[in-house]
Amino acid sequence: MTPEEVGARLVALLAPVAATPSVSGGQRFARATVDVPPESWLTAVRAARDDAELACDFFDWLSAVDELAEGFDVVAHLWSTRLRHGVLLRSRLPRGAPTIASVIDVYPGAGWHERETHEMFGIDFAGHGELRPLLLPPEFEGHPLRKEFVLASRVAKPWPGAKEPGESEAGGGRRPIRPPGVPAPGEWGTTPTPAGAGWPGGR
Repeated sequence: MTPEEVGARLVALLAPVAATPSVSGGQRFARATVDVPPESWLTAVRAARDDAELACDFFDWLSAVDELAEGFDVVAHLWSTRLRHGVLLRSRLPRGAPTIASVIDVYPGAGWHERETHEMFGIDFAGHGELRPLLLPPEFEGHPLRKEFVLASRVAKPWPGAKEPGESEAGGGRRPIRPPGVPAPGEWGTTPTPAGAGWPGGR
């Protein structure tokens, strides 16, 4: 099936749900993309797996995209190992209460992906039952992949290379520009002295 046919088939299976098909990527990387309401997320995932014409028996990955004021997009890629086609399912969640149904009853392998997405974006997966920390220490506060999360590592730790990004080998270079989310010097505690900075010649 072509990506257009895959999208149309899934939309027909979900009717009368207001699902919207499109195609992402291009050429041999093109994928059917179907946007579904959050309340139809689990139904759409199950339909993609169980329908004989789609037969998406392989769960590839699940993650999210921070769309700022518009909320979060939860995205899952499913694949048919027999028919060699895939589909991207996408659902928009409100920023204030980002919750969507877990799909671990359909694809048990989604458990790890849902835990990571919960940890990094703060999205809840109803029915998962075990959204404990996966990559970060239990005492970590915040969700690092949200766009408002302050990237303080460049303030707390000097750049490990010989030159700051953008500086030439000849020295000098343009004025350093802080990465997005990094406060100005002095706004985020003290900046540690780079190793060796106290030696003559910077050695």
